[in-house]
Amino acid sequence: MTILKMKIVKPILLSVLLSIAVAGCMVGPNLEKPVVDTEDQFRFDSIANDSMINLAWWKLYDDPMLDTLIYLALERNQDVLIGLSRIEQAYAVLGVSKADLFPQFGYDASATYGKPDAAGAGADAGALFSITPSVYWELDFWGKVRRSNQAARAEIAASEESLRLVQVSLIAAVAEGYFQLLDYDKRLEISRRTWETRKESLWIIEQRFEKGTVPEIDLNQAQQQEAVAAVAIPVYERSVARTESYLSILIGQNPRNIERGLLDERALPPDVPVGIPSELLLRRPDILQAEQIFYAETARIGVAQAMRFPSFSITGALGVASGDLSSLVSGDAILYSVGGSMLGPIFNWGKNKRRVEIQQEVAKQALYNYEKVVLNAFREVDDALIDLHTYSAESESRRRQEKAAINAAMLSRARYDGGQTAYLEVLESERSMFNAELEATATRRNHLAAYIYLYKALGGGWITPNQAEAEAQAQ
Repeated sequence: MTILKMKIVKPILLSVLLSIAVAGCMVGPNLEKPVVDTEDQFRFDSIANDSMINLAWWKLYDDPMLDTLIYLALERNQDVLIGLSRIEQAYAVLGVSKADLFPQFGYDASATYGKPDAAGAGADAGALFSITPSVYWELDFWGKVRRSNQAARAEIAASEESLRLVQVSLIAAVAEGYFQLLDYDKRLEISRRTWETRKESLWIIEQRFEKGTVPEIDLNQAQQQEAVAAVAIPVYERSVARTESYLSILIGQNPRNIERGLLDERALPPDVPVGIPSELLLRRPDILQAEQIFYAETARIGVAQAMRFPSFSITGALGVASGDLSSLVSGDAILYSVGGSMLGPIFNWGKNKRRVEIQQEVAKQALYNYEKVVLNAFREVDDALIDLHTYSAESESRRRQEKAAINAAMLSRARYDGGQTAYLEVLESERSMFNAELEATATRRNHLAAYIYLYKALGGGWITPNQAEAEAQAQ
């Protein structure tokens, strides 16, 4: 009868313990999405509806070389590889945390030799072998382990968003470096062309000076202008080489020559749809990363609070012992034990309470950081929008300035050759033309970069296939 009762009581007792372990209360605050006030529209956005899109924006330039550089960077860049490794690390941390929810199994094997005790002085010394499997299970009554799991899952999400942030930033860096390289190419071309023109002008002035038709000051001024153009050539050659090295490192290779694509000199992507600011909270990886970090730190408050309460654990062991190793399996003696324990603090000078307060402040700091990231995101979008609008107008003005400066230089040269003006006017016109050409290509590069900054500020540019499908359905 007793054996029958034990067979009935044990499953009931085990069920009760499992219920306590699973349904025990979880201390600490619940995870709630942080709320940040947003405006209805970006300050410099003319589109008042939700039209934000996420796409591989660099494809709008239709430059195969730019595409290749970006995909090589996403595949080989060390920062991306580090980000992937950190995600794997975060999953491993979650696995360690989840293991604490379940019983831990172990074993203890021992072998001893000697006399049993002092009373058995006449007994012969002998050996004793034993092997005892054991189990230990700390019940997650206060939710400490479950809160740790919440924090670990949030860390995984934060690591994934961190990787996406690296990818978006890397795409922007490659595109910006590529446009900078094209800008330096153009500057180098302008400098070489100007130098060739000024060498020819200098030769003409030298011939006229030798014939006594022009003063020596004209010769000196022509020599100065030829040297100015000559100096610009190695400056931009150096800039080209350094930019190629920079791009090579971004794509995970040793410094090398970078091939140029077919990007048209006047090519610009179409206007960028923007939309309502609240969409940034769902798209920008740095915002999503900061949000997940806030969740993780909030969950850890529960971990700290659980340490103020007693912990409950169950232990058990079942083994065999024998004086002969060969008969250990049959077992001269069966050893077993079952027990439970409760371990909790009584008085530790407020140390556990302070742990909770520390973690509450850490979570508060994470919330403030989230708010700061959101505000910075709105600032970056506004800055990118005003850059896009103003550089568009500036580029148009620079093109007009360049065209007028080229025409003025031609007219001044013709007037000088006809004896209608001094050589000083020619020098000033050519200097203005040289500067206007350089400023025009620099402004064009800034205009192209403004598109990059805007897409980056909007959190677009690199999405998973699932995200791409969701974006397509939403549009």
